[in-house]
Amino acid sequence: MPRRVVHRLARALGRRGAILLCYGTVWALYGYAQIVSPQPDQRGLTLVTQMWSLTVWGWLFITAGMCAAVAAFLRQGADWFGFVALVLIVLPWMTSYLAAWLLGDFPRGWVAAAVWAVIAVPVIVVAGWREPPRHKRFEAR
Repeated sequence: MPRRVVHRLARALGRRGAILLCYGTVWALYGYAQIVSPQPDQRGLTLVTQMWSLTVWGWLFITAGMCAAVAAFLRQGADWFGFVALVLIVLPWMTSYLAAWLLGDFPRGWVAAAVWAVIAVPVIVVAGWREPPRHKRFEAR
């Protein structure tokens, strides 16, 4: 029974939907972590925290994650906003770390910026994929 449920969910999501759901979950969890237990070393986040508090950023991450999770269940073409939300929330974060490194405020800022950039690349790649056609199974009854 559980295997059938997992198989049905996998077929409903497809590859694009699976990525949207997984990344959406990670983004939502990351946002939740920023709200309940913000990271202690915030030197790399000076640029973004000047705009909004980490609590607001946490809610923005949760919102982006939820957008991606909803988009995961939509057909290809209608799911575009999930991919956009996942990438857009990362850009200010990445820029803040890079700026902190360039200004000399956070020596490891380039590493954090690179990590966020590399995390976003698969989202961009999958956004350009076409979902493979689904073949119906013909079973003898």
